[in-house]
Amino acid sequence: MDTPETLYKGKISLINYDKHIATIDYLMNNKRKTVSCKTDAADSSKKPQHYRLGDEVSFQLRLSDRGDKMIAHNVTYRHNEAISLLLQKAVIENKFSGYLKKIEDQYFVKECDSYIFFPLQLSPWEIPPPITAENEVITFSFVNIDKSNALKAELSSHHYIPEYKKALHHFDKQTAIEATVTKVSTHAVYLNLFNNTIQAKLPLSPQEKTTLQENNKVSIFITHLSPSRIVVKKV
Repeated sequence: MDTPETLYKGKISLINYDKHIATIDYLMNNKRKTVSCKTDAADSSKKPQHYRLGDEVSFQLRLSDRGDKMIAHNVTYRHNEAISLLLQKAVIENKFSGYLKKIEDQYFVKECDSYIFFPLQLSPWEIPPPITAENEVITFSFVNIDKSNALKAELSSHHYIPEYKKALHHFDKQTAIEATVTKVSTHAVYLNLFNNTIQAKLPLSPQEKTTLQENNKVSIFITHLSPSRIVVKKV
């Protein structure tokens, strides 16, 4: 006899990212059933999962808050065969095609063969794709391929703001840059570079921090620069 503690297994067959709802197909007493679950709220204080088509999950059933239907809760991701196949291909050649989608304020890439949505990873200094690029075929690669649960897509071609290219030049030549102090905290001094387009943290000793305050100018070198991270030090 099934109880509220009964654990079921099923597969996600439909996702509405706009409404944050997914449909799970499962078996109960050898009969095919479907049940919905929310995708924007975590159960048991866990971090919300980015669910995808074909995700195999385990879950329990309970009455909805309105008491008119059963819904899935305590949903736990188990496996996704289609993603496993994509990862096997990525190890050999990490190049794929997909369609660019924007849901609310988040960009996604819908992979052409599997129709699975992957969050698009953009650099803080990358110009977002134009609206006209939505639904157009683009090429991308996967990042975090060692963590299937955290897979993201990265565009094959990037368009960075001009200031990022300036930062690269200063990094390559190791020339000093004048930065503006925006905040002094117990952990670091926060800076704005190139007319407030790039932000960085300057680690300083407690004694050095006492000599700086908001809006002060300070000369720095860039010691590390990548599309996702910048590290600086005081001249």
